[in-house]
Amino acid sequence: MAKIKLTKNELKKKKDALKMYQRYLPTLQLKKQQLQVEVRSVQTRQEQLLARKATLEKEYDPWIAVFSEQEKARKSNGEPLLRIVSVRTDEGNIAGVTIPVFQDIEFERSVYDLYAAPVWIDSALTLMEQLLRTQMELEIVSRQRDLLARELRITTQRVNLFEKVKIPETIADIRKIRIYLGDQQTAQVVRGKIAKRKVEGARR
Repeated sequence: MAKIKLTKNELKKKKDALKMYQRYLPTLQLKKQQLQVEVRSVQTRQEQLLARKATLEKEYDPWIAVFSEQEKARKSNGEPLLRIVSVRTDEGNIAGVTIPVFQDIEFERSVYDLYAAPVWIDSALTLMEQLLRTQMELEIVSRQRDLLARELRITTQRVNLFEKVKIPETIADIRKIRIYLGDQQTAQVVRGKIAKRKVEGARR
């Protein structure tokens, strides 16, 4: 711990620092509460998407083997039946944290021979689209959670630093300086009285 100067200037600096800590702390505490709420909300959404993904994967499992066996379900040049054209995202801001926000995903289906392709192909492709859309949103929501959790961790550390270190230390420093300055003032008064008595004694 750094040695403090026992002066009036140092006392003023410590008082100013204490005011700043006490003014800033409620803002940090509010941010911490906001982030806690948002992290819980994002976690809930993440759990919903994980559950939906598991359900869709279970539904999709029977189609995987069939897809590989059905060469007629592909175009003659071997182009995939389904491809992602674009993923649309935006940016949001929560408690000062910039996060990605999922909007939509656009697919393109290959043109295939309706007579040659099996009847189940449309249903299977729709299911695949749902699975890919869920997976993409899950990735973005997971990123949101990581960013918010990181900011929550940093904010919590700052709250603890102010509450448990900076404010108590500054209060203790102020008290120490006040006691020292009080003792100095008392000693000065005593010295003044002694000097006065000496002067008066000399005159007699």
